[in-house]
Amino acid sequence: MNLSFQPIGFQSVLSVTELNRSARELLEHALPLLWVSGEISNLKQYHSGHWYFSLKDTNAQVRCVMFHHKNQYLNWQPKEGMQVEVHALVTLYEARGEFQLNVENIRRAGLGVLYEAFERLKAKLEHAGLFHPTHKKALPTFPRQIGIITSLNTAALHDVLTTLQRRMPPLPVIIYPAPVQGEGAAAKIAAAIHLAIKRMECDVLILCRGGGSIEDLWAFNEEIVARAIYACSIPIVTGIGHETDFTIADFVADVRAPTPTGAAQIASPNAQEISNHLRHLGQRMQHAIQRSIERRMQMIDLLTHRLQHPGDRIYHQAKHLHHLQERLLNAYLRYKETLCWKLNELNRRMHTSSPDIPFLFKQQHDMALRLRRAGIHQIQMLENNLQRQQAYLVHLNPQAVLARGYSITYTTDGHIVHNWQQIHAMDDIRITFAKGWAQAKVTETGK
Repeated sequence: MNLSFQPIGFQSVLSVTELNRSARELLEHALPLLWVSGEISNLKQYHSGHWYFSLKDTNAQVRCVMFHHKNQYLNWQPKEGMQVEVHALVTLYEARGEFQLNVENIRRAGLGVLYEAFERLKAKLEHAGLFHPTHKKALPTFPRQIGIITSLNTAALHDVLTTLQRRMPPLPVIIYPAPVQGEGAAAKIAAAIHLAIKRMECDVLILCRGGGSIEDLWAFNEEIVARAIYACSIPIVTGIGHETDFTIADFVADVRAPTPTGAAQIASPNAQEISNHLRHLGQRMQHAIQRSIERRMQMIDLLTHRLQHPGDRIYHQAKHLHHLQERLLNAYLRYKETLCWKLNELNRRMHTSSPDIPFLFKQQHDMALRLRRAGIHQIQMLENNLQRQQAYLVHLNPQAVLARGYSITYTTDGHIVHNWQQIHAMDDIRITFAKGWAQAKVTETGK
């Protein structure tokens, strides 16, 4: 074990806090988790759940602490003067500078060998397939007879019998006595299992015993018992120790119960629950039958109401037939009236649309006479209008004005001269007369 560390310089001055921290770090890094054996003394258990005690031998002692989150998983209670082995981390409580062990796990002295043997056998049997779920047998819902393998003078047997009597009083029970602890107990338990297999009297077996230490329960950790349970053709329920106790037999069994009482509850049906269930089923059946009878009674009433005497039925059908006959006759009459009305209407329309030849001839003659008169009148109006337009055109003709002695004077660019300002002296002008024209030169202008 290497306990070397870096030395502190000669000139360094440490505070107490620094010294204790350095010492704690040195201890925690230099020493791994250790198993330490000794006797418990000065055991104190506080309300917080933490345990404080000293571990001592004949020559020395060391303070120990086991915190609540570590000790809550123990299935036994340490006591003053008990020889134990602790798995602990060596450290220093800085606040007081006290050397102590922080305990991770604790076991009674000598249990390490048993625990290792337990783990080896567990791994071996698990590898062999004894724990595989496919091997587990289902428990019968209503066993005809239950067998119990345990010691005769134990509280566990009393608890199992009491539970079976309470849950299913008429259920027969056969006890296969066998010691549950001590030398040779495992072989006798296996022999009891083989006897139950040979006799085949029971539908399910309960293998149980009360709580105890790992040494007390060791018979159920033997391979011979595990092999016997595995070879048993009858389903086995184990109820060994307390809820926190696990044995090899629990892993091999078809069902594991936390206690012997729990094993009895799992293996046996509850007569009261069955009775209540049957009562409930009976009530449901009674209600279902009652509802079915009521539905059929109602159906009978409906069919009875629909059932008629043949004479009444013939009478109602004849009445209905007469009603249909009347409706058919009325429909025929309405149809006939409709056809007559349509025929009369067509005759009226045909008579109305027949041509009156004399009247049409007379009307044609009158319209021709009116057309002739209108044509003559229109022609006269057009002739009168034409004469007026001719007279108006003659009146507006500039040639007629020139014929009365007037003339029209044009500039050289063809514009009509309207006043003296448009021309100047010596300008050439053109004068148009009613007959002919003349070219002249302006000698003088004035107003």
